[in-house]
Amino acid sequence: MAQKESYSERMEKSTLPNLMSAEFAAIGKKRIEEFGKAQTEFVDKLQETNRQWFERMQSEATLASEFATRLTAARSIPEVATAYQEWANRHMEMAAEDAKRVFADSQKLVEAGAHFLSNGWLSNGKASGT
Repeated sequence: MAQKESYSERMEKSTLPNLMSAEFAAIGKKRIEEFGKAQTEFVDKLQETNRQWFERMQSEATLASEFATRLTAARSIPEVATAYQEWANRHMEMAAEDAKRVFADSQKLVEAGAHFLSNGWLSNGKASGT
């Protein structure tokens, strides 16, 4: 009586290519390393942007504190008006700087995101290698 072959024995004898070859594993390892590097770059840019905006918020708080100090020290209406005018001018300068920074930060993040996606993970709308 002929003995039946097990599933694993049949698979060993099959003519299907070895999908877990060393070359396939090397490609996978390279892709994961590229992904990790791109992800690290993106997170670094986010952290730098966060740090810069935190510093900006601190400078805003300092400006408000200085304004309050000047108002409480003012002895006349003209002194109050001068303090307010100087605060308003500085506040408008900071707002203009913020607008420039928002644009620059957005551009950095879009570039990092594009690099992240173009780093072999997406090509012509499909995952690379497909």
